[in-house]
Order: sequence, then structure tokens, then C-alpha cells
Amino acid sequence: MNLDMNQRKKIMLEKIINSSYNNTAGIIVLKNGKPVYEKYYNGYTATNNLHVFSVTKSIISILIGIALDKGYIKSINQKVLDFFPDYAVKGGERTIQDVTLKDMMTMTAPYKYKSESYEEYFTSDNWVNSALDLLGGKGKIGEFRYTPLIGPDILSGVLVKTTGQSVLDFATENLFSLLGINVEGNIVFRNKEEQLAWYKEKNVRGWVADPQGVNTAGWGLNLTTMDMAKIGQLYLDEGRWKDKQIISTEWIYESTKEHSRCGKLSYGYLWWVIDNKEHIYAAMGDGGNIIYVNAKKKMVISIACLFMPHAKDRIKLIKEYIEPMFENCD
Repeated sequence: MNLDMNQRKKIMLEKIINSSYNNTAGIIVLKNGKPVYEKYYNGYTATNNLHVFSVTKSIISILIGIALDKGYIKSINQKVLDFFPDYAVKGGERTIQDVTLKDMMTMTAPYKYKSESYEEYFTSDNWVNSALDLLGGKGKIGEFRYTPLIGPDILSGVLVKTTGQSVLDFATENLFSLLGINVEGNIVFRNKEEQLAWYKEKNVRGWVADPQGVNTAGWGLNLTTMDMAKIGQLYLDEGRWKDKQIISTEWIYESTKEHSRCGKLSYGYLWWVIDNKEHIYAAMGDGGNIIYVNAKKKMVISIACLFMPHAKDRIKLIKEYIEPMFENCD
């Protein structure tokens, strides 16, 4: 059987994924807004939701942008404590009083801990207050410090305080429903065993929330591979979806350009900036979950993955194999 060059390339790509990126659940490639490739692995299908880990942060960035557009939040430069007037600062802590929303969004806020205390965080009744208790300390504001779990929840608290809605309700009304994304409801763990069991579930739905019902900001959201692609396409189309401006072009530009650096990598507002000049950026989560946007080539690539420690870099997979294969598709 004679296969054309495109089919042979796809077969080669799938061999590479099965051998070197074998925790992949789904891949979608959009070119000029149209799907040019869609493939699922490990028994997953288009309808399966997966935990996208830190891709959640970039969704929170979108929601903060929408809240700014709608006037719920006045400025990215507002002090964090302005949103929590009832929060009592402990002892003589001063640094926390100067931390701004922008510092939180660019991962340049300091914290009191050397390594995140996950047990203390998960057993707390109020994850926002737990994060506030750890914000500040002796570190300098402006130095990049990536906080996977503890810290971003403060942004969820800001959304709840300013909009008067839960994060999920605000997201559903102003983002998810407009894109045809269905996030079913809150996931609240009653104990450690429930949480560990949840990590092993094949098709998880909803968004993790603390006992107060405040949704997580650094992890915990579950999406399909196509949901992720839709988010990428929204950003590629400068905030427009079916002739409706969902989020301002200005926010998309600001959130996906370099504001801070982590070694060789640049960081925007909870988005990783892959190439500042070419305007390539990504939402990235543990296991290899990624929403990759190349504005110049008009490409969106979403990859949904099962959790795997030290997963191989999906940016390399995209740049070396996926982009070259589909960049000339109409």
C-alpha cells in the first residue's frame, strides 16, 4: 500500500509519541482556526476530561483580564491586601503589604517558605488565607519565584471578592459557556484518600475547590483536549470568538509578553513566553499538558497528558515534529 508523504509523517509522529511521550492522551492542531490533526492515545477520546495541572494558572489569567475589562478590578498594580481588608497581617510583617496583583501574576512575589508545605495547605479549611499567611517574608519583590500550588489561590480569592461570584460561576458565564466548554462543578476532597483516588481517575470532571468553595488557581481544573485548543484559538484571534469580544486584545498582548524571567524562559501574566519576538507562548502543566500558540504561523497546538513525573519537554516535540508537519496546511 502506497502512503503519501503526509500519512507517512503522521505515522512517524505517532510512533514517536507512543515511544517517547507515552503518557499523551490527546493532541489537536489548529491551523488558521481549522483542525488539521486530532488524535487520541491510551484509550482516551474527544469526550474525556483530564486534569491539566498548571494550565489552570493561564485560565485564571484570562479571568483576571476579563475582571479588569469589566471593571471589577481597577488595576493590575493594586496591592493584594486591598482585596482582603479583613485579613489580619501577622506580627510585624511588612513585605506582604507591598505585593501587587502584578507581582502575583508574574511570579515575582516572595513567600515565607523554602519549599511548599502541601500537607498544611491541603488540610487547611481556607486555602486563600493559608496562601496569604505565607506571602511576604524576607524575600525581595521582583525576583522570580515559581509557586506551583500555594500562592496562586490568592488570585481566586481576588476574583471571588471583586465579582461576588465563585470562580467557576464567573468563568462559566464569561468564558466557558461562550466557548462551548462544560466544567460540571466543584470537586471538594473530604480527606487525603479521596484526593489520591481522584488523581488516578481516568475521566475527571469539574474544578477542585477548597472547603469554602473557592476554586484552585494553580491546579485542579479538568478540560478536554478540544477545550484547551479553544482557549488557544481565542488568544490567537485576539480575544474574539464567533464575532464576540470575550477578552480585550490589550490584555492578551500584555499577558503573553515577557514581564519576568526564569533562567532562559520568559514569563508573562501566568503564561510562559516561548519566543517574545515571534509571539509564541504557552500554558503549561505537569505531565506535558500544554496549550501552545504561534501567532506568526497562526497555529494552536493542545496536548492533554496523564500525569508522569519528569515528563519529556513537549516544546521540543512541537518545534521539531508537529509544527513543521502542519505549518503549511491551509
